[in-house]
Amino acid sequence: MVKRKACKKCKLFVEGDTCPICKGNGFSSNWQGRLFISDVKRSMIAEKIGIKVKGEYAIKVR
Repeated sequence: MVKRKACKKCKLFVEGDTCPICKGNGFSSNWQGRLFISDVKRSMIAEKIGIKVKGEYAIKVR
């Protein structure tokens, strides 16, 4: 099983070569935990950690 890559800056899981949020290209396949944010406006977790776009995020990226 191939491990997914996450953006080192915003922690979003990315499939292409550029992060759609921060437009960066620094990725890591060394991550732990996942968050699924489906409603940014109602999510207390998204508010607490500063997520403004719905999606799947890594909790810790090395």
